[in-house]
Amino acid sequence: MSTDHATELHHPVRDELQLGEVLHALSDPVRLQIVQVLDRADGEVACGQFPLPVGKSTASHHFKVLREAGVVHERHEGTRRLHALRIDDLDARFPGLLATVLRAAAR
Repeated sequence: MSTDHATELHHPVRDELQLGEVLHALSDPVRLQIVQVLDRADGEVACGQFPLPVGKSTASHHFKVLREAGVVHERHEGTRRLHALRIDDLDARFPGLLATVLRAAAR
């Protein structure tokens, strides 16, 4: 497996973010758990740091859905995959959406 995946990753630009795709990405309990961990984190979080109830391949799928919807940014550093929330982009495109979803999920 090559470690030079950065050029292969698709991250939609802010204006490409679609509400339906973002809501779909946030609708799954595992993906919502990932977003909650990232929201509480101070910076990027490596894949192995998420306490997820799924296997590696399923977790990779969930990260891909979040990345392709524009909810998270992923970058590779050596063999690690680091993730961060795209809060600024989401808030600019859909003001208050992420905060509202996270508040509702915390109940």
